[in-house]
Amino acid sequence: MGDYTKPWLPIDDQIDKLIARGVIIADRAETAKLLRTVGYYRLTGYLYPFRTSERYVDEDDRERTRVLNRYREGTSIEDAVRLLDFDRELRMLVLDGVERIEIALRTQIGHTVGRVGPFAHQTTSTFVSAFTESHTDATTGLTSPSSRLDGWLTRVQERRDSSDEAFVAHFRAKYDDQMPIWALTELLELGHLSRLYAGLRNDLAIEIATAFDVPTKRLMESWIATINYVRNIAAHHARLFNRKLVTAPKRPKPGQVPLLAHLSESDAPKQFGSYNALAVMAYLLRTIDPGGDWMLRVAAHLGAFPLNAVLDAGSMGVAPGWLDEDLWRI
Repeated sequence: MGDYTKPWLPIDDQIDKLIARGVIIADRAETAKLLRTVGYYRLTGYLYPFRTSERYVDEDDRERTRVLNRYREGTSIEDAVRLLDFDRELRMLVLDGVERIEIALRTQIGHTVGRVGPFAHQTTSTFVSAFTESHTDATTGLTSPSSRLDGWLTRVQERRDSSDEAFVAHFRAKYDDQMPIWALTELLELGHLSRLYAGLRNDLAIEIATAFDVPTKRLMESWIATINYVRNIAAHHARLFNRKLVTAPKRPKPGQVPLLAHLSESDAPKQFGSYNALAVMAYLLRTIDPGGDWMLRVAAHLGAFPLNAVLDAGSMGVAPGWLDEDLWRI
């Protein structure tokens, strides 16, 4: 492992570096303003798809692709700007959709689990055994004496302790900090909800999934985890448009969810692009916000992808004709 030796570069030198690598820059002043606003590494992240590449054979005689520092002929700074603007609007749409999904999920979990009892979230019988028994850490391989439920309750308590919400102070003062699940859910972020849902016993999980027209716990659990993943990307202003999803949504089996059947077609992209997350969000929002226009706005935005010689909406996992599916219509 080597030491980092590259020097700090003034803005003018950053522009010269881009030009030397083949980027067309017609207005240095505007590019300087852009670099001061978004930064060199963020900007070059959006230029990355325009870099040239070459094929080579590695030491194991396998053919590989090496990405080079030179940009394709005709690449301009405007190519990056258009993608920056497109991605910014995409993140705003994602956060708008996530807000509606997260609030609806809070409400449904609080209502369903609360019927079992106001403090059912502290009772082992509410959950599957894997959530309440000691477990082996996937990273260290060590067995922890505490359960996933213990860990979840600890994180939620930390959330309550740091809250300055008036209703939290009310429960703290009047009820010795005891808070029923239907109130507690108002404090929970999507990540907390995702872990809680994954641990619920099957009858409760299915009841919650059914409220969103999702046929199985397996699908609902996967979709919540994916939505939390893209929510974190969008909330931290990271690049989303051409991201391959690390936490990808499970695709429904044939006939399970007709509006999402196209995700499992034989010509569907093998890699999970951001379209897959948008599709499951659109499906859930059709139940949560009937008559809402989120899916129309997303489809219109995807249809306005800034085409160029290198990229089209396929970089997001959108196959031809998918934006004409009934999923994207009211």
